Amino acid sequence: MTVHDPATGPPQPQAQPRKAALAAWIGSALEYYDFFIYGSAAALIFPKVFFDESDPANATLLSLATFGVAYAARPVGALFLGHVGDRVGRKQIMVFTLILMGLSTFLIGCLPTREQIGGAAPVLLVLLRILQGISAAGEQASANSMSLEHAPAHRRGYFTSFTINGTQAGQLIATLAFIPVAALPEEQLLSWGWRIPFWLSIAVAVTGYVIRRTLEETPVFAKQAATEGVAKMPLAVLLRDHWADVLRVVGCAVIATVSTIFTVWALSYATSDAVGMGRTGMLWVGALANLVALFTIPLWARLSDRIGRRPVFLIGAIGSAAVMPLYLWAISTGSYPLVLGLGILVFGVVYSAANGIWPSFYAEMFPTRVRLSGMAIGTQTGFAIAGFAVAFASQIAGPDGDDWAGVALFAAALCLPPVIAALTARETAHVETEHLGERSGEAAPKAGMSVGV
Repeated sequence: MTVHDPATGPPQPQAQPRKAALAAWIGSALEYYDFFIYGSAAALIFPKVFFDESDPANATLLSLATFGVAYAARPVGALFLGHVGDRVGRKQIMVFTLILMGLSTFLIGCLPTREQIGGAAPVLLVLLRILQGISAAGEQASANSMSLEHAPAHRRGYFTSFTINGTQAGQLIATLAFIPVAALPEEQLLSWGWRIPFWLSIAVAVTGYVIRRTLEETPVFAKQAATEGVAKMPLAVLLRDHWADVLRVVGCAVIATVSTIFTVWALSYATSDAVGMGRTGMLWVGALANLVALFTIPLWARLSDRIGRRPVFLIGAIGSAAVMPLYLWAISTGSYPLVLGLGILVFGVVYSAANGIWPSFYAEMFPTRVRLSGMAIGTQTGFAIAGFAVAFASQIAGPDGDDWAGVALFAAALCLPPVIAALTARETAHVETEHLGERSGEAAPKAGMSVGV
């Protein structure tokens, strides 16, 4: 059975919301598997493979900085992919980003080491990491827009949360892939073992194309194109009419600092000589925290459909500021049960409140004609700050890398901008999809005409 409104263009199957959510989940899981295996490798492998081992502290700092490079590339990718996505639709961007991520990650696994080609090795690593960042810039924004615009108005939070749920699944799969690799003897690990998770990513390109090629374009985008028309220059329209919401999304997106410090810096700190916890044990902390997040994210999202986006996001942001320092303190004690329990609490439960509902919270700030651009630019700029927070945390930790308290205060302080930004945002959970992003007195473009600047 199909639902047909002459104003929306082609009939839309009732199954499309589920299909869109599934496509977003699988695609995000596959893509962020690629993105997060880099984080594990940057903390555990790359300082010894691509950088100067004679200075371990500096090698670690440089390796973690390459993790942040992709976040710096993401705003650039967002400018281009956001523009294209609001011009031609969500589907094509979703296919392109998966292919780009799969190819660049596979090539990282093929790179020669510093010992083999010298300084060219880290340069090539950075270039491929930039391609990963460009891909990630378009993936979440296009998948979020696709799932939100297909979803029933009263369940947008739930359906859109499948995108971020897929991201967590990708992180879980990446962690599980690294557990047996990390258990290899040091010589095998550094020579060929670390390459295996990267080589497996070639399946991303093939799988992503098969999954997403049959997905229908969203009804609200089709209606926009058929009636008011798409924007000729979405970026110009966005910055002219919706700049304040772009800044709100940037501020809110800084909450991703909790994820990057948990995933990368805390892993590096726990396995350093300062603490001496095992690689495998710490990888299991991340794996179990992500496993719990797979269940808590849709629960938080469903709650946001009932009580609103802002209250749930604020629970996650304020709660993360409170419990993240406890997690870093637990690592400093070397107590594995304490680290495991608090790791699951901070990342699997508390942070998931903000993480699970930001796809709908941010997307609902913008109208259809600039939604992908607004989400892509706003989130990727905020994520760039979060990405480089890992390198700053490494500097704050000092030459011995053991000032966990300084890093804890830093992480808590970076939860403040998201709180302020969320408090200034409108509540949109119960606004009809076609009216999202509207301003009072805002004139609609003439039917059948592209929007100018």
